[in-house]
Amino acid sequence: MNIAIVGTGYVGLVSGTCFAEMGVNVTCIDIDQQKIEKLQQGQVPIYEPGLDEMVLRNQREGRLHFSTDLTSCLDNVEIVFSAVGTPPDEDGSADLKYVLDVARTIGRSMNRYVLLVTKSTVPVGTARKVKAVIEEEQAKRGVHIPFDVASNPEFLKEGAAIKDFMSPDRVVVGVESEKAKELMTRLYRPFLLNNFRVIFTDIPSAEMIKYAANSMLATRISFMNDIANLCELVGADVNMVRKGIGSDTRIGSKFLYAGCGYGGSCFPKDVKALIKTAEQNGYEMRVLKAVEEVNEHQKSILFRKLNAYYGGMLKDKTIGIWGLAFKAETDDMREATSLITIRLLLEAGCKIRVFDPVAMDECHRRIGDAVEYAADMYDATLNADALLVITEWKQFRLPNWNVVHKLMNHPFVIDGRNIYDANEMKHFGFEYTCIGR
Repeated sequence: MNIAIVGTGYVGLVSGTCFAEMGVNVTCIDIDQQKIEKLQQGQVPIYEPGLDEMVLRNQREGRLHFSTDLTSCLDNVEIVFSAVGTPPDEDGSADLKYVLDVARTIGRSMNRYVLLVTKSTVPVGTARKVKAVIEEEQAKRGVHIPFDVASNPEFLKEGAAIKDFMSPDRVVVGVESEKAKELMTRLYRPFLLNNFRVIFTDIPSAEMIKYAANSMLATRISFMNDIANLCELVGADVNMVRKGIGSDTRIGSKFLYAGCGYGGSCFPKDVKALIKTAEQNGYEMRVLKAVEEVNEHQKSILFRKLNAYYGGMLKDKTIGIWGLAFKAETDDMREATSLITIRLLLEAGCKIRVFDPVAMDECHRRIGDAVEYAADMYDATLNADALLVITEWKQFRLPNWNVVHKLMNHPFVIDGRNIYDANEMKHFGFEYTCIGR
């Protein structure tokens, strides 16, 4: 089976590589010539565990190809996936420019039936716009070539994307014709050996499922952060509360971890987009507005704890930071808590030393030399008046606290991910605070 995937960002590159791994002949397309040339040379532009090796293997075995020309592929593929970016506009709505550009190219160039599948996260109603654009371009050519549109939202977790794609909880496919359903069934048939579910829906429902799923997860995170902040005030322990409510089978334990706010490419953008979609349809998403408000407030909690500890006297204090990425196992810093924390520390006149296992280059790309980049996690604590732990990388879980204590100017740790045990930290001679205890 031959398919094309337009967009070699996170979703497109992971999806294309995983399809190739299952025997599909895949051409990944991007308008960025430099990116395509690097991919053709085996240079993967994103950090995702296991992806480099899989890309190289499928290139070598002739199933994975890279190109800048969608038009030249259309006569040889049955399915085109659109996995281009949908960045938020200033009002929070999703920018569909690139999605509609793909549809426009297909309408102008197609000579035979093709199924265009939207894999990007797009608002409900996007498929109708895509279909209208293709029909409009065909009308300009004076042709009427059959085609279908479909929706196949992705549910990939950064850091575990390959596992999520190869062994997913479910695959959601929105279709409006039997032919489209048959093609998508044939494409996903190799994955059925793992006994996961393919859920076929109408297209608007598939588009909504993605936003609703991410918004629900974001809601659980903000809810627990709100509970954690109240726990601190009343003397409760949020970890005990989490275990107590998570053992209820109606609730479950996932995404109930308190911390210093969510970030990344999906949750913030999708919550905003769903709020905007509701506004455009005359409805107010009051719960999601509160979710967003809680999260924005939570991103400053480490700074607020530090500022309170030092009584507002932070000027010229040296602050060490462990973790820059919005979560472990990625170099993604989009909407990361670290960026908010760093901005607030700089405004307060602090000197900052940072370390992250993979996101140092990304941090430098974003903020340049505004902070000092440490050689390793211990170097980040040198002469520090406090250590802020922002990302829960595994290598931060069991550090040599004796070394850290000797390096720091003042042994104060603020744990933004509740990784450490308070009694153990006291034993090593640290003043310690976390979230919700």
